[in-house]
Amino acid sequence: MGYGEARAYDEVATALLAEGGLGDAWVDGAPRFSLTPDVLSAADFGALSAAAEAVAALHDEGVRLCLADPALRARYLPLSPVQELLWQSSGGRWHGLARADVFFTDGGLQVCELNSDTPSGEPEAVILNAAAQAQAMGLIDPNRELGARWVELIETVAGRSSGITLGLCYPTELVEDLAMIKLYAGWARARGIEVVLGSPYNLVAVGDGVGMFGRRCDVIWRHYKTDWWTERVPVWDDEPPPSDHQPLVRPLALLLSAEARRQVAVLNPFGSVLTQNKRMLALLWEERARLSEAGRLALEKWVPPTVRLETLPADAARVDWVLKSDFGCEGAEVLVGAEVDEAVWAAARRHALPRRWIAQRRFVARLDQAGSSHNHGVYVLAGRTAGVFTRVQRGATDERAVNVPTLVEGCA
Repeated sequence: MGYGEARAYDEVATALLAEGGLGDAWVDGAPRFSLTPDVLSAADFGALSAAAEAVAALHDEGVRLCLADPALRARYLPLSPVQELLWQSSGGRWHGLARADVFFTDGGLQVCELNSDTPSGEPEAVILNAAAQAQAMGLIDPNRELGARWVELIETVAGRSSGITLGLCYPTELVEDLAMIKLYAGWARARGIEVVLGSPYNLVAVGDGVGMFGRRCDVIWRHYKTDWWTERVPVWDDEPPPSDHQPLVRPLALLLSAEARRQVAVLNPFGSVLTQNKRMLALLWEERARLSEAGRLALEKWVPPTVRLETLPADAARVDWVLKSDFGCEGAEVLVGAEVDEAVWAAARRHALPRRWIAQRRFVARLDQAGSSHNHGVYVLAGRTAGVFTRVQRGATDERAVNVPTLVEGCA
């Protein structure tokens, strides 16, 4: 980036950051967002929506299979003791808000995964879209109703539309989450919902319910990853355990007991301990004969073939596969075979802990003129599309991706 480009970007970034809704405008010295929109046709937006909704419904089929056949779940999705507690307590509830990561390819759309635990990107999606849409003529912001839909979800699980207290429970030590928490709090307060902020360590018993800082909460929005509440163990056999590997026993006991008494509702539900686990994709592919016809067709059309790593043949061609750990996110613990050499690939296969990984058939995303792919994160709220968060990057998507607005032409 030349001096003139950097100065122009700095002016845009300063204007966006002045509103206080976005974090740092730079990552490793490179721009983190752009106001040049990714413009979708109504047909393309409809196709993205159909794929995301179908894959969310497909995960629900997987959950129903696991409820009906515990042995099947144990074979594909081994859980730690506390993860097992979360699953058993959920009653199969897992969905509130999810984000399907969808790519255009020359062979059609591909959904590489569904983030159903603590999906991110909402501040960038909403604020960038609003800024770009203000300068666009005849283009529609697909994120314009995301906030209202989110609040309606809160009201639905609370069982009323007034007098609600919402607890936003998040890792308060991570400053990168503050923009999202501010967005959520603003949406809720604009509709008259009282908001309490805190971390799992701030959860306390309030009467026969649960709350934070002495305020009883009707709903806890859990922006704290499921696997962070439970035992944390390495995914490599040569990796030391994390320093904070113990489960959050006291906060979980308070929250789960209050939820069992129907004194609080948790979103996203803790049943996402199954759907967030990428081995669910292997279960769906390897057990696809058990799916409904609609589910099987959706799987084969939109989800790349996926298997448990322990079942991948030793001589499987490195360039055809991508390795992913069960709970890795934002590009962490992802190994694209085509982007590493044989020595790295062999070491990964040797040290990856059994039953913690999947292998997913590599697909080639369609590239723009700059040689970058566009990862369309389609938000699915209560089963229906609610918005899009687009990231642009060369290679696999990670924290260095450029966040761009997404606008739709000719769409009501």
